[in-house]
Amino acid sequence: MRLRGGAAAAVVLVFAVTGCKAETTPGSGGPEETGSAAGSGAALTAAESLTVKGRAPKTGYERDRFGTAWADTDSNDCGTRDDILKRDLEDVKFTRGECKVSYGVLESDPYSGKEVTYRRGRSQVDIDHVVALSDAWQKGAKYWEPSKRIALANDPLNLLAVDASTNRSKGDGDTATWLPPNKGYRCTYVAAQVAVKKKYDLWVTAAEKSAMEKVLSGCPGQKLPAGGNPTAAPPRFHAD
Repeated sequence: MRLRGGAAAAVVLVFAVTGCKAETTPGSGGPEETGSAAGSGAALTAAESLTVKGRAPKTGYERDRFGTAWADTDSNDCGTRDDILKRDLEDVKFTRGECKVSYGVLESDPYSGKEVTYRRGRSQVDIDHVVALSDAWQKGAKYWEPSKRIALANDPLNLLAVDASTNRSKGDGDTATWLPPNKGYRCTYVAAQVAVKKKYDLWVTAAEKSAMEKVLSGCPGQKLPAGGNPTAAPPRFHAD
């Protein structure tokens, strides 16, 4: 099994059965899957355990509430965006050293299934927050300490390199309002959203939980991603 860009700390093999094919998802910071065995249904069980509440108002949301974009919260001297590009792209090339990614290939974009070429300064590849920051704000993050919001915004567990044009259709949608057009990736995608919401104690709406359970019931062996960064950023980072 090959590590993308030669930089992934671990590779998570995600098992799915009915309705979703098996996916290979690398993880910066060492994400691993939970669950005692294939078929344990850890993702579905976790989805069923999420707290249900109504969506809070978006009032007060700004990107700055989650700190400076792509902060180096893991203290490896590279910004978070470049960390994820190194993790998720193939044939990676750098501008000076081994931090600033100048080129790479997303061989199979998880959202669309197509091949996408990344060149620095162009917008063919986005780094998506699997759980959108605005969605998080409306489901608990507005009440957090800034360090927890900064951690969420830079946690590899919540970040994925994807085709920009496909990602722009997502906006701040949750599982009830948006799923990847690539149907074979949906189980993996929803399991990732569940993992992030469980890790950060974010709630879900009733419609969202129902949609999560519907997707994951079609792949009852889907495991739950884990790992990533701590849920509090180092004290040197600040947010409004």
